[in-house]
Amino acid sequence: MSFSDSDSSSGTGDYKNFRQISRERLLYEMLRSAKMKDSKSTWKVLIMDKVTVKIMSYSCKMADITSEGVSLVEDINRRRQPLPLIAIYFIQPTEKNVSMFLTNMAGRTPLYKKAFVYFSSPISRELVAHIKKDSTVLPRIGALSEMNLEYFAIDSQGFITDNGKALEDLFGDEESTRKGDACLNVMATRIATVFASLREFPFVRYRAAKSLDPTTMTTFRDLIPTKLAAGIWNCLVKCKSIPNFPQKETCELLILDRSIDQIAPVIHEWTYDAMCHDLLNMEGNKYVHEVPSKAGGPPEKKEVLLEEHDPIWLELRHAHIADASERLHEKMTNFVSKNKAAQLQHGSRDGGELSTRELQKMVQALPQYSEQIDKLSLHVEIAGKINRIIRDQGLKELGQLEQDLVFGDAGMKDVIKFFTTKEELSHENKLRLLMILAAIYPEKFDGEKGLNLMKLAKLPPDDMNAVNNMRLLVPPSDSKKSSAGAFSLKFDIHKKKHATRKERSDEQETWQLSRFYPIIEELVEKLSNGELSKDDYPCMNDPSPTFHGTSQAASIHEAPVAHSMRSRRKPTWARPRDSDDGYSSDSVLRHASSDFKKMGKRIFVFIVGGATRSELRACHKLTGKLNREVVLGSTSLDDPPQFITKLKLLTANELSLDDLQI
Repeated sequence: MSFSDSDSSSGTGDYKNFRQISRERLLYEMLRSAKMKDSKSTWKVLIMDKVTVKIMSYSCKMADITSEGVSLVEDINRRRQPLPLIAIYFIQPTEKNVSMFLTNMAGRTPLYKKAFVYFSSPISRELVAHIKKDSTVLPRIGALSEMNLEYFAIDSQGFITDNGKALEDLFGDEESTRKGDACLNVMATRIATVFASLREFPFVRYRAAKSLDPTTMTTFRDLIPTKLAAGIWNCLVKCKSIPNFPQKETCELLILDRSIDQIAPVIHEWTYDAMCHDLLNMEGNKYVHEVPSKAGGPPEKKEVLLEEHDPIWLELRHAHIADASERLHEKMTNFVSKNKAAQLQHGSRDGGELSTRELQKMVQALPQYSEQIDKLSLHVEIAGKINRIIRDQGLKELGQLEQDLVFGDAGMKDVIKFFTTKEELSHENKLRLLMILAAIYPEKFDGEKGLNLMKLAKLPPDDMNAVNNMRLLVPPSDSKKSSAGAFSLKFDIHKKKHATRKERSDEQETWQLSRFYPIIEELVEKLSNGELSKDDYPCMNDPSPTFHGTSQAASIHEAPVAHSMRSRRKPTWARPRDSDDGYSSDSVLRHASSDFKKMGKRIFVFIVGGATRSELRACHKLTGKLNREVVLGSTSLDDPPQFITKLKLLTANELSLDDLQI
């Protein structure tokens, strides 16, 4: 198999982020390179399967593909008419796909003049031999290459392996080793293609399984990161034969699973991006809204994608929702102030300050700025809708309690009081609060007081099953403390409240409800500083002593500027306009993009069982803070409703109120 050279290695050429490299390899290394020297025709047909269509759609737009001479995109599994064109096959190396390709190109009348075949991951020797057997096909093959690109670039610093059932296959109560191993094998292969594609050879570190004593049996769930690390390592060893693949370590990979942080998937995250996906019932990145009809009829529904090509989205996605709302109002006000027609209308209001809604209506009356207005109006509408939901559902008070629980400032008594005084709280929000409680107090969901709390919440057995299944995500060292294996469960409200997060003394709290941070933020910083425990997080390839001792690392690891501890007074919903919390995307871009060429070695973090938007946001933040591109990978990217649905499907015994009778 050939592997085309490219300048995508992080060590050469201009620095490109993870998603840029993925896009350029597909467009230039694959589509552009597929051409016949003696042919005048430049038009091509691109043939893909379900997986590769998804890979392509995450990295490239249709306009990108057509600009490389592709006139037609086809499904390999559908019947197609013969065309006198060059065919580019971008397919998985499966027996079915290879058979379909041979059928297309064999015999006297092949479907296409020439076929350039690119496999998304390594192909077996048996399938290569099968292709070589057909003497009529071989002369019609212009290229037969392993692209080694079988991951889905969901973000400039994020990818998924699309193992959507990983939580069910790996963490279910009825462990299936065969199903689990099959899931991990696919995962390992796809993760390895990330490093093959980027020409990166990582130090592979993973969360180790812990046993309390030699007699304790280690379960399949305990060994998930270990097994995945071994699978990735086996794939990486084979990658060393790829031309230009580094023979020494160039980056770091940390493998975790969802048990590392049970709270991040269900707590309310207060950034613009997270709130959009949590509260607006979006389908992926698709947002549907109503726009006025040009014909004067009823409003029309319009679909828009909230993605990085939208500059307003790119600027605001990681900003706190209050900050995003403020900035949008400022943008609208500035737009109006710079337009003479709008100024005249504004003057007719006796100089009074306009509301965001009034400003929105005003700029919509300026057709010469329609594109800018559409973008701005869209985000004003979205932010307004989110703020109404926050107000109507009382999410500020709920969010305050959630974070107080996490930081040890509230306990069982506070939750009981909240349930008795906030009867209007939705079932989903009650469930999420109980799941946070179960993550903090995994030993306290059994017994009479536990039953009373469940009755107080008035949740159906199906919802309580999700709370019960939280025990399947308890870290190994914690889950084995209970001989029963399930929640131990006696509520002792007089016991000192404990926290699952420590206050970050090096960061000032600038927004209400912005105290929470995902555990991976702490782990990545320790990894970058060379402080991550080798016992808890061993390495498949022991790091050399010089890896953390480079001049680059020295500049990264300088002692942070000291900040005072957060005050206990209640923070405000807004913050000074000149403050920089490091979370908003413009802050990250300001810190990172201006110094891209000086970036240190990449850090990759992979979470088995689904990642969250707070974890993706943390990776963007840390990229600026550590001056190292931090790339988040996972089996899927889940918003709270998706995670809860998956947790309900785990095959734990259902928890009903009758089961808990004493």
